[in-house]
Amino acid sequence: MSTLLLITSSPASIHAWHALGLAQALKDKNESFRVFFYQDGVNVANALQWVPDDQRRLSQEWQKLGIRLPVCVSAALARGITDQENAQRHQIQQHNLATQFELVGLGELADAVQTTERLIQF
Repeated sequence: MSTLLLITSSPASIHAWHALGLAQALKDKNESFRVFFYQDGVNVANALQWVPDDQRRLSQEWQKLGIRLPVCVSAALARGITDQENAQRHQIQQHNLATQFELVGLGELADAVQTTERLIQF
């Protein structure tokens, strides 16, 4: 059974951490799944987000999974997160998208919804 994890919760939310835990469990079981970061969930892709030394960094935990990490481009730009290409296109001086995350359009979410058997939103 394929699963889509739609992460809309802020990285500070326990729900965002539950999404990571489920992704880790699905990967460990070799289950088919995809993720999509949307709304406040895109903040996990902000490379400039500061986390105290005594806390785990959610973005690094996602990066460790070694899976594709698509982020809604519109939601990211609205929250001050951009990659180099969009920074140039929109005349923004810096880019701050964390490595391994990629900005994509909502068409990718629509495709994922149509091709998955189960959708879980966090």
